[in-house]
Amino acid sequence: MKNLLLAWQFWAILSAIFAALTAVFAKVGIENINSDFATFIRTIVIMVVLAAILSMIGGWQPVSTISPRTWTFLILSGLATGASWLCYFRALKLGDAARVAPLDKMSVLLVALFAVTFLGEKLTVPNWLGIALIAGGTVLVAYKG
Repeated sequence: MKNLLLAWQFWAILSAIFAALTAVFAKVGIENINSDFATFIRTIVIMVVLAAILSMIGGWQPVSTISPRTWTFLILSGLATGASWLCYFRALKLGDAARVAPLDKMSVLLVALFAVTFLGEKLTVPNWLGIALIAGGTVLVAYKG
């Protein structure tokens, strides 16, 4: 069990499960509310839960131990996350969850492209084939014909 908790694949699968639940719960939750305000409520819930988790595991650390570079990239990540959530909730408000969520997951393709371009990561031919299949499948799921 300890090895499972240390495997990135385990956490990635849990992330996918929770992301799926997020789409379904959010679609119902934004039915009679402004999507931006719904994002605000969601953000408060996340902050409270994370503060509780950090307190339980003793994960708080002095702000002074965080480098300026780390601050910069965490702030940029936070801004990108906020923009993503706002766009995602707006898309859910306007569209079907079964089509919005897969299209949102085109981020998989973009992460691969950005990681290769900006982080110097290397992907193999089978990796690129998988990414192409994800992109094709996403387009087919999002298609409303």
